[in-house]
Amino acid sequence: MSFDFNFYMHSFKELVGIFAEKFNVPHFPAQPATLYEPGIYFLGIAGKRIRPVLCLMGNELFDEIHADAYHVATAIELFHNFTLLHDDIMDKAPLRRGFATVHTKYNENTALLTGDVMLIVAYEYLAKVSPQMLPRIMHLFNRTAREVCEGQQWDMDFEKRDNVTLEEYIHMIQLKTSVLLAASLKTGAILGGASEGNCLHMYEFGRNLGIAFQIQDDYLDAFGDPEKFGKEPGGDIRQNKKTFLLLRALEVANPQQKQELLRLMQENPEDKVEKVLAIFRECQVDAWARTLKQSYLEKAHQELEAVAVTGTRKQPLLELADFLVAREH
Repeated sequence: MSFDFNFYMHSFKELVGIFAEKFNVPHFPAQPATLYEPGIYFLGIAGKRIRPVLCLMGNELFDEIHADAYHVATAIELFHNFTLLHDDIMDKAPLRRGFATVHTKYNENTALLTGDVMLIVAYEYLAKVSPQMLPRIMHLFNRTAREVCEGQQWDMDFEKRDNVTLEEYIHMIQLKTSVLLAASLKTGAILGGASEGNCLHMYEFGRNLGIAFQIQDDYLDAFGDPEKFGKEPGGDIRQNKKTFLLLRALEVANPQQKQELLRLMQENPEDKVEKVLAIFRECQVDAWARTLKQSYLEKAHQELEAVAVTGTRKQPLLELADFLVAREH
């Protein structure tokens, strides 16, 4: 049974502004400055705030935004940044969003501690959630945090393996990327008073959207327009990352193409990116990736369509989903 509400639905852009205003407050004490200043610096390198705003949108789909949703959204954003801090160390990344990473600007030990304390502060925000809602929210948050760590470990394990399957890669992406998007939407729905069935549809909407989002990410890294993408394509190719594109190419390449791909991955010649991209195009993995991305986007649409709320209220989420998957940067 569908139902409607009379309160105003915000757009994603509007909610980004509202969340930014609430988030841009001190989250850390002043001392020791050597611990907390790197955290302030890193949070200042603002991303798109997709995950916390999805929490707010998940709430607003069912009811006016609850005060608890801002606590949960803040916890989600702090947790996400904690994972990025540690990812940067593991990836030995010098830059994040065009700025020096914390371990580069300060040092690795500081970056580790800054990430740790950011996670602790995230739990402090979760503790502010009303007692009747807290157990359910905390259970989902903890499960998601564990799954994100599992996804990161699978990603690192895959770097040492030659025989990763597409199914294994999709499973890893679900854990590393999708579950946090899905949990953000579901926690918002829980706070909005949604039924268990609607909460599940919201979670599945986010899970499928996350996979489509990652396919687009892999696609842009290989085939993106440098002027729109903001950097030269081929970063994943240079690092031999087992992306959707590489796994598909290894799966469908003829013996000569596969031998050449493996040679390029092993020898890393100067023209590696150009030659790998040529094989990708010969194997039509660019067209395949666009089709696969669309299939996951359609699955996401179907899950959102199944939510028992009037269609007009879903429009901001539909528009955001289409934007995230069609983006060129």
